[in-house]
Amino acid sequence: MKCWLCGLSLFIFSSAFSQMQTCPANINFGSGTLTHWFAYVGNNRNGNGPTAIKQTYDSLASPPQGTQGLTIIYEWNHQPLVPGIQILTRQGTDRFGGFQIIPNINGYQYAYSILLGSTLITRGGPGSGGATMGGYIRGVSYRFTVPPGPTAEPYTMTYAYAMVLENGSHNSNEQPLFSATLKTDDSVVTCASPSYYLPTFNNTEEGQRGATLDSATAIKNGFIVSPVLSPNPNPNPSGTEATYLQDVWTKGWREVTFDLSPYRGRKVTLTFEADNCIPGGHFAYAYVALRNNCAGLSISGDSLVCVNSNIAYSVPALAGATYQWFVPNTWQITDYSSGNIIRVKAGTQGGPIIVREQNSCADLKDTIQVNTLPSPVGGKVSGDTTVCSGINLQTLVLSNNVGNIQNWIYSTDGGSNWDSLPVTTPKYVAQNLTTTTTFKAVVQNGTVCSPDTSSGATVSVDAKSVGGVINPANSNLCEQQQIGSILNLSGKTGNIIDWQSSSDNFNWQNFNPPLNDSVFMVNSIPISTSYRTIVKNGVCPADTSSVAKVALFKVPFPQANISPADTTICFGTSANLNASITVGTSYNWLNPGSLINTGDGKITGMPYTLQAIANPPSSTDYVLSITNEGCPNALNDTFHVKVLPPIIVDAGRDTSVVVNQPLQLQASSNDPTANTYEWIPTTGLNNPDIPNPIALLNASINSIKYTVKVSNPVGCMGENSIHVKVFRTGPDIFVPNAFTPGKNSNTIFRPIPVGVAYLEYFRIYNRSGELVFSTSQIGQGWDGTLNGKPQDSGGYVWMVQGVDYTGNTIFKKGVVVLLR
Repeated sequence: MKCWLCGLSLFIFSSAFSQMQTCPANINFGSGTLTHWFAYVGNNRNGNGPTAIKQTYDSLASPPQGTQGLTIIYEWNHQPLVPGIQILTRQGTDRFGGFQIIPNINGYQYAYSILLGSTLITRGGPGSGGATMGGYIRGVSYRFTVPPGPTAEPYTMTYAYAMVLENGSHNSNEQPLFSATLKTDDSVVTCASPSYYLPTFNNTEEGQRGATLDSATAIKNGFIVSPVLSPNPNPNPSGTEATYLQDVWTKGWREVTFDLSPYRGRKVTLTFEADNCIPGGHFAYAYVALRNNCAGLSISGDSLVCVNSNIAYSVPALAGATYQWFVPNTWQITDYSSGNIIRVKAGTQGGPIIVREQNSCADLKDTIQVNTLPSPVGGKVSGDTTVCSGINLQTLVLSNNVGNIQNWIYSTDGGSNWDSLPVTTPKYVAQNLTTTTTFKAVVQNGTVCSPDTSSGATVSVDAKSVGGVINPANSNLCEQQQIGSILNLSGKTGNIIDWQSSSDNFNWQNFNPPLNDSVFMVNSIPISTSYRTIVKNGVCPADTSSVAKVALFKVPFPQANISPADTTICFGTSANLNASITVGTSYNWLNPGSLINTGDGKITGMPYTLQAIANPPSSTDYVLSITNEGCPNALNDTFHVKVLPPIIVDAGRDTSVVVNQPLQLQASSNDPTANTYEWIPTTGLNNPDIPNPIALLNASINSIKYTVKVSNPVGCMGENSIHVKVFRTGPDIFVPNAFTPGKNSNTIFRPIPVGVAYLEYFRIYNRSGELVFSTSQIGQGWDGTLNGKPQDSGGYVWMVQGVDYTGNTIFKKGVVVLLR
């Protein structure tokens, strides 16, 4: 009886304690609905607070008046309908922040969350006079009685939040806002009622934009600017401002807790609210998730860890709290900057991790017992070898590993990519490989340790030997043939071990010494013979190539001597091609197009002499093909005739001089090797055998034509002429008084300098004084156009100035008449 009463008292205590720690129904939205939650939407045109609430949804009523079974509530007074409050039961990613919409906080996975708000905004339209339209507000509240019990026993509420706020550049109290508020019936619990917004320096007027964002404080408070532009147009685009701004800031998931044990037996109300800016043109929305565990502080993190691993432990944050953490001996805290989150490097021994967090509202503690596992060691896989592709087998063995074999992996591309093998034993037999493959084993110790990979063993795979093909497969050889069949092996895989020959295609003999080249020339054989090669690749068995047969004809091969085999001629000249045939019955030229005296192709006696003449326009090869009846092979001899390009000579432009004016002649050619010059006649020349003689002509000569011949060391020659007109006047510049562009003659208007060393300018102007042509080059003139457009008939003023061969300046001007 006594023992039964003890058990009964224990059961009564346990049941009573459980009731003291029970969370309110659906506090975590576990039903997937808003049941038991009070909700509201509205507009904050007149400021945030009770006056902003325009429509409410009772926690005890069914839709449309209440939240029982409700999952979505729409923004107030907007068409089309846009969700302002909605329960989230499926995972996703926020478009601005990139975080998950249902959080996992250091291993604790929340099942549901609620989204308060949207990107919907209000702005003054036409006729509003710029009046403030107010922003959307939305909120949810839960009113419940804290279970009675001793105040020394913690009763905690833990929630996670994340938010997206658009910077409105308003004073801080008008910025978009997310808040959490805890109230009793008579007051607000300030230490559990934070508000979150983007702070500014409050340097603008009420209801106006232009306040400067305090970005340093925003970043310190955990906000980061999103790379995604606002979906709402810039309300005041001007100057260099963009149509859509990068003014959206996000804050990823954070976790908060507060202790309600001081309020046991009393009613409290927990409210979450997201408000657009009070002017209305910038949005706010937030995600909230709650734990369904109210039994005090709980450390999140692994209770079984791997030695030397880096892991994190965390507790929900308390507003304005201090934190004390204690870790086992040999452990090291590597990051303590967040207070409620520590990052540690695990030591060799397990033990308790203890935390204490305190603020003006709570003093909470928790302990988690952590055990350790040694880190896995991958070990070494042995069994490196080389096999032949196809049917093969190789045993691989793992040794020196610590931990269990999770699987084997293999790579066929040198380790860039790996595939898995479902093998958990220390031995693996690789079979029938067709490509070089590296094998490793993956070793793991428990599920918390990162697996380690062993060193690898590589099974190199040699491709099967392929003998290849010998070409030509059939060829012929005649007696006394100095250059026979050239056999080429192609398409092989592997190295040539040797060539073999056979007279019966049954008994084969290796070459002595061995031949490892892929080319073999058959010169002299006593009888018809077949050839093949032996090819071996790596460790694979050898393979033989195709067979090439060389048939012997007991008829002499044609013989001849040609001269010259190589010759060089000047352009426009000919070359003698001589041949003496000593063995043969007929011949022909394979390209006789520019040959004469080629003969009729018949050989009437030996030796037989050919004396053809070649007149090629460019370098040409002439092939003489000789056959001997009974021998299937022809002797092809080639004459290489190189034709030098023609020498093109420039004697200079025709010119005019005055009596006794020294005239510098200048000849040039396209052949840099040309070095011999001859001017004809030699009249008036100081040296007729140089490229640049000086001519001095007296009054007895009216005009003269000089011809210059230029030759190179080979004997090739070219020539050209220049006409010189001799004036009996002094140096002058003669200018025509009219010209007829577009006609058959007199189409260019140009000055004619006589005894002039060079022109300084020749210019032509129209009646408007516009310059229509200018040059300083002797021989150039005007064609009667300006910018490609023909000019009108009429008079044009010209001016010309030059320097004669004595150094005196000659200047003239006048009018020329253009006739069309």
